[in-house]
Amino acid sequence: MQKEELKDQFTDLLSKFTTYFGKYLPDDVMESLKTLSSKQQSEISKIIYDVMFDDMDLAKKRNVPICQDTGVIQYFVKCGANFPLLGDLESCLREATKRATKNAPLRHNAVEIFDERNSGDNTGVRIPWIDWQIEPDSDSIEIYAYMAGGGCSLPGAAKVLMPLEGYEGVVKFVFDILCDRGVNACPPLLVGVGIAGSIDVASTLSKRALMRPVGSHNSNRVGAEFEKLLSDGLNEINIGPGGFTGTDSVMGVNVEQAARHPSCIAVAVSVGCWAHRRALIRIHPDMSYEFLSHKGVVL
Repeated sequence: MQKEELKDQFTDLLSKFTTYFGKYLPDDVMESLKTLSSKQQSEISKIIYDVMFDDMDLAKKRNVPICQDTGVIQYFVKCGANFPLLGDLESCLREATKRATKNAPLRHNAVEIFDERNSGDNTGVRIPWIDWQIEPDSDSIEIYAYMAGGGCSLPGAAKVLMPLEGYEGVVKFVFDILCDRGVNACPPLLVGVGIAGSIDVASTLSKRALMRPVGSHNSNRVGAEFEKLLSDGLNEINIGPGGFTGTDSVMGVNVEQAARHPSCIAVAVSVGCWAHRRALIRIHPDMSYEFLSHKGVVL
């Protein structure tokens, strides 16, 4: 297959991929919402979940996104060093975003800083955002994609703590943010927490944490226990679905970490709303693929 033909096929696949995950939630999020819905006790919390599922049914019937705010498009790329389109990825992802914006359709959410001008096609300076990881000795690519809406971005925050504050300081920061702004993000929430030695690394890790499936665990045993403690504690503050109180406020807490400098602990929080539009696809050099987050779906 010629290079230009390969690029067009790859771009078309990514356009369909981006169009699709704005309309259908990943399997793990759907299962989590069903489980949380069955646990509700109050009438208002049951109504909120009924509205969520009605919304998804209507989106499917009308073939439109499940939320009017289709967010800023973000791609988290884990690319094999031998993938044939490594050098063309950015241009392909930008073009895929433009096509998906028109075909889905997606709301125009790329406003240029300083110029205060909306591009009208969800592309702009460094947007769609692309987070890169290169895998040696691989010729395939995995793309985690995310629609970062305004509501779920509002609670995002990061801070560098003095070492004396320790992990208790991390817990306090997470709870302060979620108690102050969590309701703005349309609960139940998936909470991503990054812990590192600098604010930029912690922030990146907190967003990558949102790419992990609901119910997954930190690779470190203590880290996994820390996730559970945070999740259990956040569920006790009774924010509930839509912020109207009720059983369980979060789908879970995912923590990602990097080794830190002895003199500081940086912590960052990123949040996904109930309509957590996150997707994962693996693509091979011949453009065959597995849609890993939405099993059985053919694009």
